[in-house]
Amino acid sequence: MSRISRGAFIIFIVLRYGLDELVLTSFQKPWLRLLARVLSFGRDLRSPRGVRLREALERLGPIFVKFGQVLSTRRDLLPWDIADELAKLQDRVPPFSSDIAVATIERAFRRPVDDIFESFDRQPIASASIAQVHFATLRNKAGHVREVAVKVLRPGMLPVIQKDLSLMRTMAGWVESLSADGKRLKPREVVAEFDTYLNDELDLVREAANAAQLRRNMQGLDLVLIPEMIWDFCHSEVIVMERMKGLPISHVDSLRDAGVDIPKLARDGVTLFFTQVFRDGFFHADMHPGNIQVSLAPETFGRYISLDFGIVGTLTEYDKEYLAQNFTAFFRRDYKRVAELHIESGWVPADTRVNELESAIRAVCEPYFDRPLKEISLGMVLMRLFQTSRRFQVEIQPQLVLLQKTLLNIEGLGRQLDPELDLWSTAKPFLEKWMLDQIGPKKLLEQLKDQAPHYAKLLPQLPRLLHDYLKQGKAQDNREILALLKEQRKTNSLLQTLVYMGVGFVFMLLLLQVWQHFGGLL
Repeated sequence: MSRISRGAFIIFIVLRYGLDELVLTSFQKPWLRLLARVLSFGRDLRSPRGVRLREALERLGPIFVKFGQVLSTRRDLLPWDIADELAKLQDRVPPFSSDIAVATIERAFRRPVDDIFESFDRQPIASASIAQVHFATLRNKAGHVREVAVKVLRPGMLPVIQKDLSLMRTMAGWVESLSADGKRLKPREVVAEFDTYLNDELDLVREAANAAQLRRNMQGLDLVLIPEMIWDFCHSEVIVMERMKGLPISHVDSLRDAGVDIPKLARDGVTLFFTQVFRDGFFHADMHPGNIQVSLAPETFGRYISLDFGIVGTLTEYDKEYLAQNFTAFFRRDYKRVAELHIESGWVPADTRVNELESAIRAVCEPYFDRPLKEISLGMVLMRLFQTSRRFQVEIQPQLVLLQKTLLNIEGLGRQLDPELDLWSTAKPFLEKWMLDQIGPKKLLEQLKDQAPHYAKLLPQLPRLLHDYLKQGKAQDNREILALLKEQRKTNSLLQTLVYMGVGFVFMLLLLQVWQHFGGLL
């Protein structure tokens, strides 16, 4: 019944704000446009279409607001009036009462708000779909006053989100049962992933932990600033963090007037994204303009400021390697390798002909190379790849849905900053260096170092285990053991060679130092 009532409410909002009229009037067929005029009879649809769409998404709740946030970055796909209105969803969602925010803070920390903060601004500085932010000052144990930002969870979020997710699960089941592509698209797995991330976002302590992890990962990169969490004041409903001062990235003209190198800022954004994805496998997955600012402080001028870490994405080593190989093959226009990777990974049936898949991928991607970003729509590329995937029965990977969403956000931001940015040439050197690091000697030494404790524990047990196995085994087993021992001797020989080379290298360094010392005396 809850799903039925929620579905009825969605239909009511669609009709109330005339969203059906927006869809039908976009079609060219006269009878559909006539139907739109008939449905709009008796309704007040004088407000601009962008305003009606934004207000409808706000009424429908946080999931729909997030959908609008993603759409707002795709100005290449949306009319300007709609994109401008949806941009207001990024940080200008109607706030809830400051009295409720204060009550939430006092309930979380069991102290009056005036005992916690030196000052607390009851007027929120930003309000989003899940929470809103207030500025405050906090006196630390040494007596110094520090400017902080206080994020307070919007009340009553869980029931609304659960109703929407329940409805989405039902719709996913319909898609699987009624659509020929349903099972391949794995809609229920995708909804389950979305469920996980949304519920994680409702626990602000998780967000604080995500911010701390990203802050550690980004140290030394000098491209982005991430606020420090004040752990003494972090709760599931309230978190207190370092206050960041910057200019929203959507204010491009103001940034340019302040002297920020906009093309460099766009390139740094691409580098930042690929570093988080391929080096760390842990990336900010909600990178709409409302969550990104640029520092104008002299000591950090031109650096990104990341905010709102409720949604992050993670990738396994296998995912990272597979994606990096795919990207590198794309940038090199090695479409045969892309096709082979799809088959090797099991994303397409094993009996798929490589040359046919290669030809289809080439037809999709080749027209987009050697163009500036303003002439490339990644959304269109993904759409054509999706059409190609239907033909070859490609299975959608739910764990990569967040990555795809974030990549679209990055493209939207890059388009706003520098329409001339060449996404391909900017990312290619980074990915090629990353691939070299994965297969080079440095990676081998790191793996040996990581596995050394395991081998140290295992090696003393090997003689006894080998003796027991040989004692119980048959001739065929013995042959297998002998073959294993032969391979082990080869490995040992290789390791000995590496050790001898290392010792010889160290010895040569010592001789060089001795020569330099005594040569100076002579």
